[in-house]
Amino acid sequence: MQDLQRSRLKQLSLLPWVFVSALPSTALAQDSTSTDSQENHGLDPLVITATRNQSREDETPQKVTIITREQIEQQLAITQDPGQVLSNLIPSYSPSRQKLSNAGETFRGRSPLFLVDGVPQSNPLRDSSRDSYTIDLSMVERIEVIYGASAEHGLGATGGIINYVTKRPESAGISQYVGVSLTSDDDFESEGFGHKLDYRLSGQTRDWDYLVAASRQERGIFYDGDDDEVGIAYPGELQNSTSYDLLAKAAYWIDDDQNVEVSINRFELEGKGDYVPVVGDRDAGVATTARKGNPDGDPGYNEVTTARLSYAHDDWLGNSLDAQLYTQRFRAQFATTPYFPYQGVGGDTLYDQTRNESDKLGAKFTLSRDGLLDDHLKLTTGLDLLQDETRQMLVHTDRTYVPETRFRNAAVFLQGDYDLTDSLSVHAGVRQEYAELEVDDYSTIDRSNVTQDNVSVGGGKPDFNETLYNAGVVYQATDWAQLYANYSEGFGMPDVGRVLRGIDTPGQDVDTLLTLQPIVTDNREVGARFDWDRYGLELSYFESNSDYGERLTEENGTWVGNREKTEIQGIEVTGEAQVSDAHQLRLSYTHTEGKSDTDGDGSVDTKLTGINIAPDTLKLAWSAAWNQKLSSHLQYSRYFDRSVDDPQLEFDGYGLIDASLSYRLPVGRTSLGVENLTDEDYFTYYSQAARVSDEYYFKGRGRTFTLSYQLDF
Repeated sequence: MQDLQRSRLKQLSLLPWVFVSALPSTALAQDSTSTDSQENHGLDPLVITATRNQSREDETPQKVTIITREQIEQQLAITQDPGQVLSNLIPSYSPSRQKLSNAGETFRGRSPLFLVDGVPQSNPLRDSSRDSYTIDLSMVERIEVIYGASAEHGLGATGGIINYVTKRPESAGISQYVGVSLTSDDDFESEGFGHKLDYRLSGQTRDWDYLVAASRQERGIFYDGDDDEVGIAYPGELQNSTSYDLLAKAAYWIDDDQNVEVSINRFELEGKGDYVPVVGDRDAGVATTARKGNPDGDPGYNEVTTARLSYAHDDWLGNSLDAQLYTQRFRAQFATTPYFPYQGVGGDTLYDQTRNESDKLGAKFTLSRDGLLDDHLKLTTGLDLLQDETRQMLVHTDRTYVPETRFRNAAVFLQGDYDLTDSLSVHAGVRQEYAELEVDDYSTIDRSNVTQDNVSVGGGKPDFNETLYNAGVVYQATDWAQLYANYSEGFGMPDVGRVLRGIDTPGQDVDTLLTLQPIVTDNREVGARFDWDRYGLELSYFESNSDYGERLTEENGTWVGNREKTEIQGIEVTGEAQVSDAHQLRLSYTHTEGKSDTDGDGSVDTKLTGINIAPDTLKLAWSAAWNQKLSSHLQYSRYFDRSVDDPQLEFDGYGLIDASLSYRLPVGRTSLGVENLTDEDYFTYYSQAARVSDEYYFKGRGRTFTLSYQLDF
């Protein structure tokens, strides 16, 4: 029975897009599963498969990391904001907006593709910038991160991949978990109180594994470093909101080599509508704030339902086979804005709001075989299918803002990994993408009077073919030094809905719109990994270029996508030191810069602003286990000043310190986290560097306390 359980746990790693890791040797991790690896490899001996061919981390020709459950819990003790967690843990990820929107939260200067157990969460046809808010992090076991464009992973993977891997049963029998947390500003204002409850039940019985989890979170209003209410954003808010998440998974083991799993996740986040914005004055340095009131219309929300059916076979005619079917229903409603006036029944001027509606159906099939050519070659092939139907509606007048867009995508790929010698390996692959876009005839909306149409546009069915390549090399120079280099191409679509709704010239049709052409990104990367027993260091330099990229600009309150040549480059330095069995230090420094061709002469000439590029960032962290019961975590993030061609979008940097203490009680464990320990009063990076707006001139959250208790039983 014990051997069978080990086999089952191994098989869980073979589910599509679920990656394998050993726990890192962090100061807070006391799990014995990492003991052997620690003895052999020193600090942070991660073994992961972060690509479709399930290669190990130390064999990949591009940067790949895993965020462990221990690291996630360290962050959740401080903040429940997913964007803040990602920003704290992923180098080259932009500072969090602290809103129900990840617009401007880029990864190496481009938008990442978010996945949950391999299911795409991003909505490329009409980017609502809500794709990182589709699951509660209490449901997540680890986060897999692939840096840069990936030719293996298809649509949307131009900047990188962030894959949330959900929790699974860990042992035979039944186990349960319950957690509660309370959050407050440092003045303990009643309107700033928030709380969260989460529960999980899992187990293994004969040939079945199962897990059921639920969470509920109430968020109060946020306060800045001056103890003023943080402003309310029109598109949607995390503050003054309620969210729910329900996750259910069940797996049946046909035998030791194969299993079937089904899972479903339902996530909802909705504002309470108790506050209205108080517009600031950017020129005078006055922040947008909030006051109690009844906003027009209904609160904004996210409603996402994802279902997945997978089959894995570890030895199908000598091959590893993974198959996955998935479906997702995504609804994102935005709060009322002044851009859609209409006449009410009594003749009063009212304002409409929009809702994104996206329905996806997809499949992924992967077949892999190793041990070829005297155990030197591994081949992986697969087929990906996707159908996406998306539209954007005006809620109160039942008008179409973005017409229904039907997108079909099919791709086949072949990946090979060959060991030339014991210390030198080459990796290469090709992916063929075919995509078809279908839009019926439609009319755009005249924003000045929503009762009439503005421009008629002819429909069409444009199709696109792209062949994507990747090639890389890994050289183990010494026992402690490894060099790698990689070239890969990414495939993505522009924000189709933004293009279609913004047409203002008559006589156009969808078939001839050049702005609907795909975004193909070339990614080049060279790097080095060093492992000196208790010390580790990784250096990487990357370039990300696109001959026909997309740069967002704000025009009359609306974001417009400009198709321009873009070039981005940067460096990343990450290091860690296990200075003793109880103390661990982490460091990262990132620098990214980019330009676009705004005048169309074929040469990039204008610096990309904060909507695309993160500032230079230094992050330091110290984790300590003082004894068997008490541990602590301290982290510092410094965002440096940044200048661009537009003086209104220059960034004045700031530094933030967060801290937490955790104590193991006789029953359960408790933690106290402090976000923005020094109560820094600052304007967020997005507010300073991404857009010039009095309505979006927000300060960041001030000192905030989170008290938590967790119990496993």
